[in-house]
Amino acid sequence: MDKSLFKGMEGVFIPVKDPSFSMNWYEEKLGFSRIYHEEDAAVMKIGTESPTVICLVKTKGHEPMRFPDNSFGVGKYYNFIPARPIEEVYAYLQAMNVKVEDMDGEGDTRFFTFYDPDGNPLGACQ
Repeated sequence: MDKSLFKGMEGVFIPVKDPSFSMNWYEEKLGFSRIYHEEDAAVMKIGTESPTVICLVKTKGHEPMRFPDNSFGVGKYYNFIPARPIEEVYAYLQAMNVKVEDMDGEGDTRFFTFYDPDGNPLGACQ
């Protein structure tokens, strides 16, 4: 096949304990905007330029996402693309008391892991 069947990703699903609480956190800390909310889920838009939505789904017996052990060094499922320089995003999340791991990188690429209130590891990469 010479051309991809897909042009992007519609949604990312993240397990949470309380969609209302998590929705407020993603809005306040990350600047996402609310699209839809019900008892078992909240759907949010990352930003005006991204077609991808984030769906925060209430799970029974919640456990944070865990990426399987691997030799590539990946520890999370999702990396967000910062809307401003990654150093600014990193400093802002620290100032907002978000749990953030040290920034790392190779060449021109910089990245870090941060955690939502349910302990789900998320990332930023630029």
